[in-house]
Amino acid sequence: MYGEATRSVVLAGVGGQGTITAANLLANALVAHGYDVKTSEVHGMAQRGGSVISMVRFGESVASPLVPLGEAEALIATELLETLRNLEYLVPGGKVIGSRTRVDPLPVLQGAVEYPADAEQRITELAPDSIIVDAAGIAAECGDARAANTVLLGILSPLLPVPEDEWLAVIDKLVPKKALEANRQAFLAGRELGGE
Repeated sequence: MYGEATRSVVLAGVGGQGTITAANLLANALVAHGYDVKTSEVHGMAQRGGSVISMVRFGESVASPLVPLGEAEALIATELLETLRNLEYLVPGGKVIGSRTRVDPLPVLQGAVEYPADAEQRITELAPDSIIVDAAGIAAECGDARAANTVLLGILSPLLPVPEDEWLAVIDKLVPKKALEANRQAFLAGRELGGE
């Protein structure tokens, strides 16, 4: 479908959910597999629950780290509202891999706006091939709810030409030892959900 052209993945979430860590794992797995990879990050108040967006582009030769609107084959999102906000990056027919997690942004906490009650329904209407799961719940069953980002990477992984052992080698290299086993299990649980 995408041939030898540059391929793009956008990762979105809020500060503290591991969006940048997931992008780093993804980029390292692609580099280890021999791709030219460029990454870009945009984060507001990442420490305070602000929006975080990471872009990963890969191919034989990648010119720019920025994903143009409408060109990401996948949107990986750790929070529902951030999923909605970033759908414009998806190519028609692209895939959303998201978590049902809800983190109320400041305007919602202040009562200025309401969190959309139908967020998941809107996502699946706009991106029918979406896979939306309770990533934190799955990660908790694997030993650490904070590995939700790794569950989502696992779901993404069968869509990419990187074999399982190369993914696990990158996780072994980059994840701190105390969180390693939970992240390995979270990745494998996600990979099973993704079709492998």
